Amino acid sequence: MTIRWGVSPIAWCNDDMRELGGDTRLDELLTDVRDIGFEGVELGNKFPRDPEALAPIMAGYGLDIVGGWYSSNLLVRDADAEIDALAKHLALLEYMDSSVFILAETSNAVHGDRYGSRLDTHPVLPAADWQQFGERLNTVARFINDRGLRFAYHHHLGTIVETKDELERFFDATGDHVGLVLDTGHALFGGIEPIDVIKARPERVTHVHCKDVRNAKYDEFLANGTSFLNGVVGGMFTAPGDGDYDYAPFMRALADMNYSGWIVIEAEQDPAIANPREYSQLGLDTLKRLAREEALV
Repeated sequence: MTIRWGVSPIAWCNDDMRELGGDTRLDELLTDVRDIGFEGVELGNKFPRDPEALAPIMAGYGLDIVGGWYSSNLLVRDADAEIDALAKHLALLEYMDSSVFILAETSNAVHGDRYGSRLDTHPVLPAADWQQFGERLNTVARFINDRGLRFAYHHHLGTIVETKDELERFFDATGDHVGLVLDTGHALFGGIEPIDVIKARPERVTHVHCKDVRNAKYDEFLANGTSFLNGVVGGMFTAPGDGDYDYAPFMRALADMNYSGWIVIEAEQDPAIANPREYSQLGLDTLKRLAREEALV
């Protein structure tokens, strides 16, 4: 696999706030994704989860299913129970010939609580609990990898892997077979420089999400005790090329590590305010140009 370009459907319809893009039809979403020039799209709430129903739809648009978010509960159940719970999701990805299995621990996450959580507060895993969490992740990741998919853990605001220190704890508690979704937006707002992760842990970077940030908005929301979801609605994220992050050095770092895989563009905004087709096109055009300039493709 070389570089492939994908997109998250979250720009069109948000899984955590289904009122955002709730009236958007799947055919509208996929038409945009195809016409913009993406090769694949991640799963979202508009997609049927019956593989025999989904496969002909995707074939009709000439698009691949990149993968899709899976919410794990490894803090409250063991690896065998988690493997049982993820079986249907995995079967769908296998049927669709997807290459990535994205997982995030959400048993105590707060990012989905729009009115009861704050950007400056997230769950903290006690030091004594990291070993068990890591062991369970090791087992689940090994199972996924053995099935032929790339396991990719999604660090995320409002979860136990948000900050730089927590990402290091994650690395220390797990083996190199436990890959990472390197998400630029969540990294930056978690105090993590994405390039530092690439340079220090290239063997872990198995999947890449690119969304840009608006630092002034984030700083305002952080100071005001805004929730993650209200920060999304308020525009703290945007598409690459429209925000404050310089993607040229990031793409250079991916080239230096010989990254091979999907680069997924996210424009996590309110589609009523930020037209998803326009912003996703901007993101793809920006990153493709920088990838050429930095010899990533």
